[in-house]
Amino acid sequence: MHINFFDIHSHVNFPEYDADRAEVLTRMKEKGVWTITVGTNFEFSQSAVEMADKNEGIFATIGLHPAGAEPGQLAETFDENAFAELVVHPKVVAIGECGMDYGRTDTATAEDKIRQKKDFETQIDFAVRYNKPLMLHIRNAHEDVLDILTFKKREYGDKLRGNVHFFSGTIEVEKKYLELGFSVSFTGVITFVKDYHEAVAYAPLDMLMSETDAPYVTPIPYRGKRNEPVYVEEVVKKMAEIKGKSVEEMQKILVDNAIRIFNIPL
Repeated sequence: MHINFFDIHSHVNFPEYDADRAEVLTRMKEKGVWTITVGTNFEFSQSAVEMADKNEGIFATIGLHPAGAEPGQLAETFDENAFAELVVHPKVVAIGECGMDYGRTDTATAEDKIRQKKDFETQIDFAVRYNKPLMLHIRNAHEDVLDILTFKKREYGDKLRGNVHFFSGTIEVEKKYLELGFSVSFTGVITFVKDYHEAVAYAPLDMLMSETDAPYVTPIPYRGKRNEPVYVEEVVKKMAEIKGKSVEEMQKILVDNAIRIFNIPL
């Protein structure tokens, strides 16, 4: 299947697609859209791998989201032995989404920050051990994440690599990730607010990727609908506009970047 667009971060394995997943996948095939379906815990990592196994143009990440459980529930911890059984699948292309998330009051306590740090460091070590890039999720925690990555980079060098998904920091923060060898990706948010246009403009063309984070943050002109990978086209159009490139040029750059950064098996 020809690749026209690469949505490097979606959740097509989530329940939001249970009623019409086949139709969503058909639209992707018709549009030439490939995606990476992202694991957020062991259960969803399993389903991401199962989807990747059964579908051309779909790949998987496996990992543990830093936000943990819903309030009042016991947070899952990263079980290396369990995830080791999934990581050997040839279509597992990254570890995550992992990182640090201080976006909720219950995930910003000192105790929970310690839990998140431990799980994040475990997943970094796991990713390096299996030669996989990281799919990073960071919310209100760039300083702590950068401290951890900088420390680990001294130990692992170029073996430690990956992408900052749904980048929402300043150019100063972006520069630090780029210096550590991490790429950045942007969602449909750039189609309806200008807050991150400077960050898109600043990113080197070879360190930039497109994503939807579907079913969330649906781009214009589909606001109000559930997001899906085919809408990544709108993200690419806006990136092309910001970068002063034709849509066709931007498509090729972003597809090539995804294939290279995630070592996509073709």
